[in-house]
Amino acid sequence: MVNILIVDDHLSIIEGTKMLLEQEPDFKITVENSSLNAMNLIKLKHYDVLLFDLYMPHLNGLELAKQALAYNPELTVLIYTGFDIKPHFNLLVEAGISGFLSKTSSRDELVAGIRSALKKQVILPLSLVRELRRPGIISDSSSSNGKVVLTANEEQILLELSKGKSTREIAATLAMSQRSLEYNLTALYQKFGVRTRVDTIAKAKSLGLIPEEELK
Repeated sequence: MVNILIVDDHLSIIEGTKMLLEQEPDFKITVENSSLNAMNLIKLKHYDVLLFDLYMPHLNGLELAKQALAYNPELTVLIYTGFDIKPHFNLLVEAGISGFLSKTSSRDELVAGIRSALKKQVILPLSLVRELRRPGIISDSSSSNGKVVLTANEEQILLELSKGKSTREIAATLAMSQRSLEYNLTALYQKFGVRTRVDTIAKAKSLGLIPEEELK
């Protein structure tokens, strides 16, 4: 029997996914809609595969994965999301994530992804694989010449940060949720090696990543 734990704060998502996966006779599904309770389940029972939503209140999928893998490095953790994971790719891989499954996947795709993960195969979206070698799309925290490489989305966020806008204002300007913006900010902090937006702006200015006209 393959024991699978799905952690997602959207009840309709986890119930729908559970219904799809339980069509496999050897899959046993446990669902949890609170990321704060997930570690209790993980410590009480062995799960062959863990599916974590990326964006959850209180404890996001990345932090939950870190906690789970710190508890047991042999766990197989998949991020189950409907959002673009490119801005967080390096952070997730460094955390020990085994792969990614889209919430738009068909039942067959979900099952195939989970079975591949059980064989210790990495699960990556084709769209992501095609962009792995494109400069600036997915990068390490710094490039070989010591300069930070940003995605187009991160450049927009950095520009709005330099204008002194609040998180809510930036999210509204860029038409994204505050939660998504917070994840992008976390990725920026990681790339710059800082912990605050003030330090991020200062580092960006020193590297010439904010246009001169924005500094006037």
